[in-house]
Amino acid sequence: MFEPRSLTGELAGIRNEHASEALVLDCERDFETLDPAVAESLGPLVDGLDPITYPDGWLPPDVPDALHRYAGDEFTIGMPGDGGVAWTAQTTPPTILVKPRLRGSPDAFVDFLLADALVEAGLDFPEHFLGFFGSTYPDLAAATPLGPADTYQLAAALYDAFLGLHTCETFAAWHDEYPGLHDAWTDAGERLEPRLADLSNEVATGDTAFAAAAELACSGVKHDLDLPTPFGALDTRAYREYGAEYAIEWATKTFEKLDE
Repeated sequence: MFEPRSLTGELAGIRNEHASEALVLDCERDFETLDPAVAESLGPLVDGLDPITYPDGWLPPDVPDALHRYAGDEFTIGMPGDGGVAWTAQTTPPTILVKPRLRGSPDAFVDFLLADALVEAGLDFPEHFLGFFGSTYPDLAAATPLGPADTYQLAAALYDAFLGLHTCETFAAWHDEYPGLHDAWTDAGERLEPRLADLSNEVATGDTAFAAAAELACSGVKHDLDLPTPFGALDTRAYREYGAEYAIEWATKTFEKLDE
């Protein structure tokens, strides 16, 4: 199921700088969440396993089954929304998982996704938004009129923006030392930018659901893009400083205005 992936050149430098012990593996099959038995098969490849569990009180009613499994006793690696590269700190050392869905993607784009995961894995932050929101996740759910699946998507987007506030400066500084990765970061942002241009109108007209719009907009933070209303308020020093508390306040005020 797993095959070690060697890193060379700029990617090797990123690993040494941000997550020097991280294990990078190619996966044989695509997945959103690994079956616990498959996740446990990482055991012989790493020094140790440290499954995460979270209190039931952190989950609002009717959350997606995947979130129940992640918070519970099952060893759960990978969650919806992780994309083509996922990382986990439930192993020692952290593990970066590259999914086969990326086969055929431009090498530079895959390299950036790997570099992004290595930088995030080197931060002292949770691997998933549930660890970020913690006991306040029900407060986020209560602040929105969204269903459980859309609330999950919004929470994942908000956490992506928070991480982006901590990684963007790192990516921007790659210009001299890691020019290939810097170009890939810039190119990914340029491809995303046109999708943000009319996003506010698309939300207002109902052409794009709010949670899907949030996912697009929040992904722009790591690329240092101007975000459309109401998401621009997430690209701030205040969100970087106050984290989940700020995100819930933003959600509360945003949906109050949308209801006017």
